Amino acid sequence: MSAGFRVPRKIYTGVDCLENAESDLCSMGTKALIVTGRHVSKLNCFESVIKMLERNGIGYTVFNGITGEPDDKMINAGVNIYRNEKCDHIIAIGGGSPIDSMKAIAVIAANGGSISDYMGVEIGGRMPPMAAIPTTAGTGSEATQFTVITDSAAGIKMLLKGNVLIPDIAIVDSIFTLSSSRSVTASTGLDALTHAIESYTSRNAQPLTDTLALDAVKRIFRYLPAAYQNGSNLEAREQMSIAALEAGIAINNASVTIVHGMSRPIGALFHVPHGLSNAMLLERCMNYALDGAFERFAELGRTVGAADRSDSDVEAAKSFISILRELIKVCEVPSLEKQGINRSEFFSYIEKMTDDAIASGSPANTIKEVKRTDIIEIYMSLWG
Repeated sequence: MSAGFRVPRKIYTGVDCLENAESDLCSMGTKALIVTGRHVSKLNCFESVIKMLERNGIGYTVFNGITGEPDDKMINAGVNIYRNEKCDHIIAIGGGSPIDSMKAIAVIAANGGSISDYMGVEIGGRMPPMAAIPTTAGTGSEATQFTVITDSAAGIKMLLKGNVLIPDIAIVDSIFTLSSSRSVTASTGLDALTHAIESYTSRNAQPLTDTLALDAVKRIFRYLPAAYQNGSNLEAREQMSIAALEAGIAINNASVTIVHGMSRPIGALFHVPHGLSNAMLLERCMNYALDGAFERFAELGRTVGAADRSDSDVEAAKSFISILRELIKVCEVPSLEKQGINRSEFFSYIEKMTDDAIASGSPANTIKEVKRTDIIEIYMSLWG
């Protein structure tokens, strides 16, 4: 089997790696659009980037209008600022939402139209230089060719893709993640775990993605509980940042599967944060896929110490699902009901959510064939 492998042009990792990235970050252009959220724009990490640009004579303007998960209206607002301020490159600082927004803004700024025009096509063309500086350990968007933007009129989360969406520079400094709350730490960490597991059990998996995915899973099982219990644990934060990057590179080259396909409609219709909706689905979806690849799930079980070589593949695979269930409990993932979602309303949308999940293409990457009735049953099972 032959396969390509795509990563950002330059990746910086480790505590205080922003300083090492100064030359590259400040050679992208003469005026940056900085895409972020209001909370991040008040943090020390944001100030560090601003000071770096200023001492290098780089102009900038700030767009901090990313509130929650991005939609087409936020993207249009960002594009207007980019054009009016005559920016020539973009820097995103924040979680997956600002980084995804940066990519969408770059697409429209360079190629015109509306963001919905790019759904279902391979995005190409010339793009402004982009740098991604994550402040959470989860989405891996700093290393992927994907962006997820909500079409506010249609009520769907659009998965957009193209090699040109991979940021030129990824600066993964775990110091920037110390401000993440416990809930954000849990949801983003389980998002990274979802990426790692899905890429390893994807039809498009390859040796390089397998290596990264297994390492990410091992790190997350070891360090996510520590980061969740003590947000100032710098070792745990650093290990989670590396795991999120590894998992992001893995899905960039092997793709996501059934969890992401089913998660996006929940987020679009009920405004559940992406990592959280992934976490709600993760154990159920992987348990469904289990008999499609016992040997793959068995290797995951052995990797995290839930099984060893003396266990059969079936036993080791089931042990992995059990330990996965326990990790989700440790991270206190709420149910749909506790998230404030009305049961009747949720059930009324199951047909639409199923259509949207299938249309995304992600379930088809699952190593086990996924049928429409299977998706419906999993949605229904979220209510016990």
